[in-house]
Amino acid sequence: MKSKPTRRDVLKKGSAIAAGMAVPIIVPSSVFGAKAPSRRLNIGVIACGGRSKVTTSYEDYEKSEVVAICDPIRDRRLMKLKKHPNAKDYEDFRDVLKLGDVDAVHISTGVHWHVPISLAAARAGKDMYTEKPLGVSVEECLAAREIVDKHKRIFQYGTQNRSMVQLRLGLELVLNGHIGDVKEIYVWAPQGHSGGSATPVLPVPDGYDYDLWLGPAPEAPFCKDRCLVQGPPNGVYHIYDYAIGFMAGWGAHAVDMLQWWADQTGMGIPVEYKGTGTIPTEGLFNTITNWDVECTYANGLKMRFMDSKTARKVDGIPHIKEVKFGHCALFVGSKGWVAVTRGSWKVFPETLYRKAKNAGEKKLNVSTHHQQNFVDCVVSRQQPVSDLASAVQSDLMCHLSDISIRTGRSIRWDPKKETIVGDVEAAKMMSRKMRKPWTL
Repeated sequence: MKSKPTRRDVLKKGSAIAAGMAVPIIVPSSVFGAKAPSRRLNIGVIACGGRSKVTTSYEDYEKSEVVAICDPIRDRRLMKLKKHPNAKDYEDFRDVLKLGDVDAVHISTGVHWHVPISLAAARAGKDMYTEKPLGVSVEECLAAREIVDKHKRIFQYGTQNRSMVQLRLGLELVLNGHIGDVKEIYVWAPQGHSGGSATPVLPVPDGYDYDLWLGPAPEAPFCKDRCLVQGPPNGVYHIYDYAIGFMAGWGAHAVDMLQWWADQTGMGIPVEYKGTGTIPTEGLFNTITNWDVECTYANGLKMRFMDSKTARKVDGIPHIKEVKFGHCALFVGSKGWVAVTRGSWKVFPETLYRKAKNAGEKKLNVSTHHQQNFVDCVVSRQQPVSDLASAVQSDLMCHLSDISIRTGRSIRWDPKKETIVGDVEAAKMMSRKMRKPWTL
């Protein structure tokens, strides 16, 4: 007797059809029998810290639900279960990736886990929403392309500004020439944090799998500011073993707004980076706190990437007093300017506000809800509004800026070979050693 197809079998078959036809799939509940659970997409949440709060959106959406909760810290995952009472909890992400009824995962771990778990998810046949920033090195950014290029998975980057109408309308004004030729670009993000203490060293609490929390990062003593503070400031963002600080932690949003525009123009990313910044010399936190990087594109256009405090002090940034955004991409053209941020925008001349509703033929993808856009694209098999290709590009800019500051030199990026050229020491900084047994 022939067995009935499972829910995942039907979704896989439907996904393959949709990939060729580019149409949404609707799987009728009759396929699964009278007692079928639903037609909803099953989501596994990997990591239950502060950034996982958005996963309640899956329960609020008729097309999705959370069925698995995972975190190496027992208290966090049990707390998360209160928001998702129908889900089961797991300590190890690898157990979630083995589940046949999990269609996609939402990854909100520390940055040092983003790419390794995303790659593991892709190899297990899962689609993924991965929080920003992308990875802890240039090598990880480039390796992440396997997710889409080889495994054909759906990847949504957690740069939710792209699902806000003000950003899309502002960038469409720039794309359609309403500010004339773009002459200057300024991008800034909140400054980082110094401080933190590696003492006192504490015993690892019961129910805290510290070895799994560290994962590919180096061995380190367990302490409050490293492992127990949810923030701000949260040490996992400001310790170099796990991230490059707010240069990417917040910079991912600001640079991503710029990159959305650059993707449509064929600009790629800048090929030269020359920066200065402050690296704390005391305390546990050792990522760059303040920075100012001049980034030059192949065509000579310059972009200045800064923290917000530095941006307020710099002379010569047009309209900086009018644009009070904490993170921002400011495009200055020959006929006007546009500044965009999360949920807000400013333009000059103000007549551009009216023109933005129909700015011209050049359009950006429309999304009004980031998690729902991800679910819709898992079903349709079309890449979401914050796709992996763009995530790689924007994250590379953050890492190359960081390397320039740490070496104290101008560095050059070869976009064809995708490597730093002419500086052996800087090129070595494109990768990080991973703690065994973890690899990419």
